[in-house]
Amino acid sequence: MKIKLRSRYWLCIFSFIGAFLISLSPAPSYAHWADLSVAEITVEKAQTEIILTFPTVLVISADDNQNGQISTNEIANHKIALEKLLSSRIRLVNQKEQEGEISIAPSNNLPSNIQSNDKTHTTLELNYTWSEPVDGLKIDYNFFLPNVPTAHCLATVIQEGRTQNLVFTPEKREFSLTNSSLWQQVVSFVLLGIEHILTGYDHVLFLISLLMLGGGFSYLLKVVTAFTIAHSVTLSLAVLNIVSLPVIFVESAIALTIVYVALENFWRKNTRGRWLLTFVFGLIHGMGFAGVLREINISQSNLFVSLASFNIGVEIGQIFIVSIAFLAFRALRKQPWELTFRRLVSAGVVAIGLFWFVQRAFGLFG
Repeated sequence: MKIKLRSRYWLCIFSFIGAFLISLSPAPSYAHWADLSVAEITVEKAQTEIILTFPTVLVISADDNQNGQISTNEIANHKIALEKLLSSRIRLVNQKEQEGEISIAPSNNLPSNIQSNDKTHTTLELNYTWSEPVDGLKIDYNFFLPNVPTAHCLATVIQEGRTQNLVFTPEKREFSLTNSSLWQQVVSFVLLGIEHILTGYDHVLFLISLLMLGGGFSYLLKVVTAFTIAHSVTLSLAVLNIVSLPVIFVESAIALTIVYVALENFWRKNTRGRWLLTFVFGLIHGMGFAGVLREINISQSNLFVSLASFNIGVEIGQIFIVSIAFLAFRALRKQPWELTFRRLVSAGVVAIGLFWFVQRAFGLFG
């Protein structure tokens, strides 16, 4: 019996070390600006202006001094090549299928939330013009980092006093800018919410750790409800700028919630009252969810639609994750190796969570 117990603990230690080594991979542990672009699109009668902030690596050939920024002189030196590239990647077409004639210019209008990333991104002013007024205008945005599924552009469209927010992704590139509907905004933010939680590995590990001890359907319902209410509250408060915490604090705290829940799986005997812990930690995760929405200027008229749509997307992704985890852990019940497996997974999650905490709090392993 002692030999079996010792072997289990050694397995946990090896799992811990293995997960730690895996987490040292260069893949980022949480969402950041690396693959994100932001656009403010102003539509007028015969002209459309786009102030675009994008990863400089997309135009690396124009970065002569390799400082992560395209300067005014570099724009002038590479103007023709840049206009050719951007016109092929960001196409604006009117009702007669005529593409707008593009001209580019430097812009100093860096978004406030990218000031600390001004060595990785560049802001340009793109002007598209037509010889006659535009009645119908469509955009095909295909200016993304290649082979990066999380790449997206958050856009604010302004036209005749109306504001619309859209999300461009490699899978969803085309939108109508003039004959737009509320539905296309809803769909784009639902998809953004789904993507945000499915690619937010910290949130995924948190949810999986909560289900590690098993529990019936009532426990699952309590956990999902508590997490949903909690992150919805702080998500809304953060986007409304009622509550604001430093990103480094929020992301570090999220990592610690993962560590605690995974560690708790070693000594907790049942799931009674765990939904309360889920609610408290869910408040912290909600602040993390808000980060992506704070990258764009969502108008008050569209705020409820954008928030609600994004939250629905998060819930869809969450239901998908917990359903698979719940069914998988139920299938493990009464297996002779169930306890060992749960401890192995929990030990691995602790290792990854600790690594993320050190990385986020102290900027190590970057």
